[in-house]
Amino acid sequence: MTLTRLIGGFVFRHWRAYAAAGVMLAAIALLIVWVPRQVGHLVDALVAQRLSGPALWWEIGRLLGAGVLIYGLRVAWRLQLYSAAYRMGVELRTRLYERLALQGPRFYQTRRTGDLMALATNDVDAVEMAAGEAMLAGFDGTLTLVLVVATMTLDVDWRLGLVVLLPFPAMALSFWWISRHVHDASHEALGAFSHLNDHVQETLSGVRTLRALGLEARSSQRFAALAGDAAASSLKAQRWEATYEPAVGFTLTMAIVLSLGFGGWLVWRGEMTLGQLTSFGMYLGQLIWPMFAAGWVLALIERGRAAWGRLAPVLDEPLAVDDHGSVARVQAGAIEATRLVFSYPGQAQRALDEVSFTLPAGRTLGLVGPTGAGKSTLLKLLLRQWTAQHGTLCWGGTPLAEYTLAALRAGIAWVPQEAFLFSASVADNISLARPSATREQVEQAARDACVHEDIQRLPQGYDTPVGERGVTLSGGQRQRVAIARALLADAPLLLLDDALSAVDTETESRILAALRSARQGRTVIIASHRLSTLVDADQTLVLRHGRLTEQGTHRALVELGGWYATQWRVQQLEASLDEA
Repeated sequence: MTLTRLIGGFVFRHWRAYAAAGVMLAAIALLIVWVPRQVGHLVDALVAQRLSGPALWWEIGRLLGAGVLIYGLRVAWRLQLYSAAYRMGVELRTRLYERLALQGPRFYQTRRTGDLMALATNDVDAVEMAAGEAMLAGFDGTLTLVLVVATMTLDVDWRLGLVVLLPFPAMALSFWWISRHVHDASHEALGAFSHLNDHVQETLSGVRTLRALGLEARSSQRFAALAGDAAASSLKAQRWEATYEPAVGFTLTMAIVLSLGFGGWLVWRGEMTLGQLTSFGMYLGQLIWPMFAAGWVLALIERGRAAWGRLAPVLDEPLAVDDHGSVARVQAGAIEATRLVFSYPGQAQRALDEVSFTLPAGRTLGLVGPTGAGKSTLLKLLLRQWTAQHGTLCWGGTPLAEYTLAALRAGIAWVPQEAFLFSASVADNISLARPSATREQVEQAARDACVHEDIQRLPQGYDTPVGERGVTLSGGQRQRVAIARALLADAPLLLLDDALSAVDTETESRILAALRSARQGRTVIIASHRLSTLVDADQTLVLRHGRLTEQGTHRALVELGGWYATQWRVQQLEASLDEA
C-alpha cells in the first residue's frame, strides 16, 4: 500500500472532519480574495472623492470584520483537522502494536527494539503530519492560488496576470528537484534516529553490565557518535527543506518586478486604474502563502513517504505462525508428538529430529539433555512460537494448528528460562494472567512458589513495585514470582523451562512438593538440567542433538546406564560434596 492510498482511505473513513475543515478553508480563501478587491474599490472611491464619513468607516469596519472572521475560521479548521489527524496516529500505532504483539521469535531475531520504538514515534509522527498538515495546507494553498490567480487575470487585468506568472514554471521545476533530495535526506535522518534510539535502549537495558565491565566511556563515545550522525542527518534534511524558501523568494521577487514594471506602464497609458494596480499588488502578496505552502506540503509528503517506506514492511510482515485455526477452546487431553522435525531458519542442523512421544493428561513429563539438545525448542513448538517442518503435534486429539492462537495460549501457563517481570507491583505481576484473582488467591500462589515470605519482607509487601524487568528482585525471586503467576493462571498445561535453575536445592524441593499438591490433575512438562527436579516425573525424555535417545521413568533410566544415569551420578556426587 502506498502513502497516497493509506491517506486516501483514512480521509474516506473520516470524510466529515475533512469536509468541515475544507468548507472552512474555502470560506477563508473567498474572504482572502474579497479583501483586496474591496481595498481596490475603496482606493478608487477615495481618489474620486466618492467616499467619506460614515460610509468610509462602514467599509473599514467590513474589512476588519473579515479579518476577525478569517482568524476564527483558521483556528476552527486547525482544531477540526488535528483531531482527525491525531486519530490516524492512534490507528497506526495501534496497528503497529498489534502486529508486533502477534509476531514470533523469528521476526525479533532480525529487528532491533530501538528501531521498532522509533517507528512508533518519529515515523508515525511523519505519516500523521502528511495526513494532517500536508493534506489541508495543500488544499488551502491550492484553493487560494486558483482563486487569487483567477481574480488577478479575470477581474483585474489578464495581460498583467499572465506576465507575472512567467517565473512560476521555473519554481515548479526547482520544487521537483528539491523534493527528491528531501525524500532521501528524510529517510536517512529517520534511520539515524533509529540507530541512536536502539543504542540508548540497549545501553539502559544493560547498564549494570556496562558498569561492571567499565565500559561507560566507550558507550558514551558511541552515543556521541550516533547523536552526531543523527544531528547531521536531520540538519541535511532541514537544509534541503530550507531551499524551498529561496526558490519562492526569487519567484516572488521576479513577479513583483514584472508587476510594477508592466503594471506601471498600463497605468501610465490609462489602461488600468491605480486602485486596480493596488488590488493586483495585494493579490500578488497573497500568493506568498500558496507558494510557501507548496514547499511545506512537499517537504511533509516526502518526509511521510520516507517514514511510510520504513513502516509498511513491518506492518505487512507475515506472521511467523499463521493463526488460521478454528477451534476456540482447548480440548484437554493427551499430548501426542509424531516424528517431529524442526530446524531454525538459516541453520542446516536439525533442532529436533524425528521426536515422538505421548503424554497422557494429568501426567508430568521431564525433558533433559545437554545444552542445545532441543528441550526449549520442543516447548516453543507446543506454544506455537514456531511450527515444525515435518511431523504432527496434537493436544486432546486435535492438531495444534487447528486451535486459535488465543485459545491455545490461554490453555498454557509458561515459565521461561529468563523470567520476565513488568514494571508494576508484585501482586500485579502475579495476577497478570488472571486479573480477577483475589489477594488471597495471589498470596496462595506465592506460597506454592515459595516466594510469599520474600515478598512480605519487601518495603510494601505485595504492593512493592519491582522496577523494569523486575530489577529490584534477585534472579531466584523473579523465577519464583513467574512460577506463582503460572500457578495462578490455572491453565490445563504447565510448561517449566529450566524455571528452577536460580533457586537452591532446598527451595527447589519445597516448590516441587507444592507443585505436586497444587497441580490438581493438570499436565506438566518440565525441562531441566537438574535431574533431581524430575525424580517424580511420570516419564522423562532424554534429548541429545535433537534426537530422542532415552525414555522412561527415573528408576528405569538410572538402571539403563546411559547418559541420564551418568549425569545422575555426577550430580549426586556434586550434591554430596556441597553438603560436606
